[in-house]
Amino acid sequence: MGVAMYDVIVTGARVSGASTAMLLAKAGYRVLLLDRAKFPGGKAAATNLVHPPGILRLKRWGLLDAVRATGCPPIHSYGLQSGPAKLMARLPAVEGVGEAYSPQRAKLDEIVLEGAVKAGAELREETAVRDLLTDDTGAVTGVRAEIQDATGRTVFTEHARLVVGADGSNSTIARLVGAEKYESYPVLNKSHWSYWSDLPHDGRVRTYRDRGRHAFTWPTHDGLTIVGLALPVGTFKASDDAERDRTVIAAYEEIDPEFADRLHRSTRVDRWMTGAVPNFLRRPHGRGWALVGDAGYTRDPITAAGITDALRGAEMLAEAADRGLSGRTGLDQALAGYGRARDALVTGHYRYTRDHAMISDYNREELEFIRAMARSPEHGSGMVGMFATIVPPAEFYSPANIHALFDHVPPGGAPGRKMQMVRWLLRGAPRHIKPATRLADRLIAANLGIMGEYLLRPQAMA
Repeated sequence: MGVAMYDVIVTGARVSGASTAMLLAKAGYRVLLLDRAKFPGGKAAATNLVHPPGILRLKRWGLLDAVRATGCPPIHSYGLQSGPAKLMARLPAVEGVGEAYSPQRAKLDEIVLEGAVKAGAELREETAVRDLLTDDTGAVTGVRAEIQDATGRTVFTEHARLVVGADGSNSTIARLVGAEKYESYPVLNKSHWSYWSDLPHDGRVRTYRDRGRHAFTWPTHDGLTIVGLALPVGTFKASDDAERDRTVIAAYEEIDPEFADRLHRSTRVDRWMTGAVPNFLRRPHGRGWALVGDAGYTRDPITAAGITDALRGAEMLAEAADRGLSGRTGLDQALAGYGRARDALVTGHYRYTRDHAMISDYNREELEFIRAMARSPEHGSGMVGMFATIVPPAEFYSPANIHALFDHVPPGGAPGRKMQMVRWLLRGAPRHIKPATRLADRLIAANLGIMGEYLLRPQAMA
């Protein structure tokens, strides 16, 4: 070892790393893929959901049939319920793909890794990167690593034109290159979830917001259903499995008694898992190196977007690396373009997720907005599409889109005086009078919490 020269070395062989390695190997590059684990092995504590943008990538890469063959059912609708406000809408399609899936994470990892190896990537398991090799200018040129297996410990070096860190939020590559974090926020909530049998599979994701609690459930692999509950850090308490059963079921008894009754008649078939992550973006590139997946960007799992982000990010990085490695542009220039494109793609959803993760209760006006979305198929689909990383938050919260939503706020006293005044300013006052529209927007901002803030400053969600 140490003689061969690779085009790319990828550290981390799960979804983001294996996808990146597969795409670059398919493009004809010599790729070395490293991971600490021995595959198949390990059990990722993930809620498994892959939104349509991720499913689109799996379809493009010829892997979707293998995912479907695992037996996980398609999911076509997402919902949000908060007290009396209930929204359930079909997912908008992305290039003809309008379904989500929740495959077993280990099986998904295996499918993507097999795709990478079949494409020509060289896999070395039980391997840990200990240091990076650099040239006289400080550019990364390879890795120093060690294999620890049944035969003992072997230290080796390998050189490459590009080293990719796909090794998770505690990335060794990020640490070694000193990739700084920005827009950092601490852990905002903690969640319990587990797998239950004998619950109906109706192709829907259900989420709930109620008195500082975020509950969630959807069908997953092997005829099972994920059931979980997220709580703000300040109210979350560590407990044993029996106590978690009581806590989660008690929450559903209050927010969805019908579903709670089904839980009582079903069986939890796995341990309770606990999840909590900080929120940050990292500088995702430098001279001779790049980061992808959680190594470059980690956000709260409340929107279940981690796998989808990993797949989209892998495609984006592979395309940029191909431009640089092929000589169509300089590699540094290509990676800088990747960094800009990555931030443009994810920042809006990152901020939306951060705010969603605070699990703040909706006020009266926000609940009326959710009811209005439920009356408007277009807005309902847009809302769940935003949750599923399909619709950019800046697009959904644009003035034109929110103003149009008031067509679905009924006249009368039910919505409250503030909503009725905004409705009159937008629909009853003489049309095209800008002062009336600006006043309406200010009233929305003052009374609709985060929704209103985004309306006045949609660029903050871009």
